[in-house]
Amino acid sequence: MSIETLIFLVSTGFGLGLSPVMPGTLGSLLGLPLALWLATQRKLVRLGYVVAAFIASAWVSQIASRQYGGGDAQLIVIDEYLAFPLTLIFFKERLRILFVALAFIVYRAFDILKPFPIPQVEVIGGGIGIALDDVLAAAYAAALLALMRWVWLRRTSDHP
Repeated sequence: MSIETLIFLVSTGFGLGLSPVMPGTLGSLLGLPLALWLATQRKLVRLGYVVAAFIASAWVSQIASRQYGGGDAQLIVIDEYLAFPLTLIFFKERLRILFVALAFIVYRAFDILKPFPIPQVEVIGGGIGIALDDVLAAAYAAALLALMRWVWLRRTSDHP
């Protein structure tokens, strides 16, 4: 297998990024097993994942962007599927399916809506800009989920 083929497969999420409908959302689905696996790992492994995922995403996205005409082409979804697990990385308890589904929806909403400063980060360009905007979307999603969880736990502990 050539390096070009490997970059194509990895950058497009093994072809999910080629979908004419919601390629980023379909590509993000590859992050689900990664997120579930990470939830079982120690802090050091999770920290290593953050670093390795960002480097891999930026590097592959940089090469793929050049191959596909520049910019954050829709078919490049490595940034989505490697960033989504970051949404759940700080939640130590066993991940329940509804919580994971909510995390997925919140992550995709932030990735699509791109609140400040995500659009400014995209201007960085290249693989770093492509990867960093999804990392920020995951950070926003994680923060919102943590806030929602905190409110829920406070509310349920106030009412026996």
